[in-house]
Amino acid sequence: MKHRRGFNPLERMSAHRKALHRNMVTSLFRHERIKTTKTKALAVRRTAEKLITRAKIDSVHNRRIASSRLYDEGVVAKLFTAIGPRMKDRPGGYTRIIKLGERSGDASEIVILELVDYVLETGDEKDKKTKKAEKKDGKKEEKE
Repeated sequence: MKHRRGFNPLERMSAHRKALHRNMVTSLFRHERIKTTKTKALAVRRTAEKLITRAKIDSVHNRRIASSRLYDEGVVAKLFTAIGPRMKDRPGGYTRIIKLGERSGDASEIVILELVDYVLETGDEKDKKTKKAEKKDGKKEEKE
């Protein structure tokens, strides 16, 4: 039975677990998408969603709490200027877990943890052609 089990300790000491959460949440906010195991993703998701809820209201108090959890000031700034305002109308559920399959070495389940509004950049031919055309136009203007 799973009574009175508040969180998954991930078989780590508390300092190691806090560092793991801090590093993974920082990577999630920096890249908006990370690849990890299912158990770590479920644990980190909880921390990330609490910080995004804080970031929806930009105040000094909320910034200080986020800064105490995340040590990278650039990520804290991105959280409050880019991610928080995007999630303003959403009442919760800011992250998504996509299953990828099992890892070949130890058969642990691998997932992608990403923000809900993350848009995967596809390599469309039209985009590549327009970028090439813009580069050529820029080079021609520099020569003239």
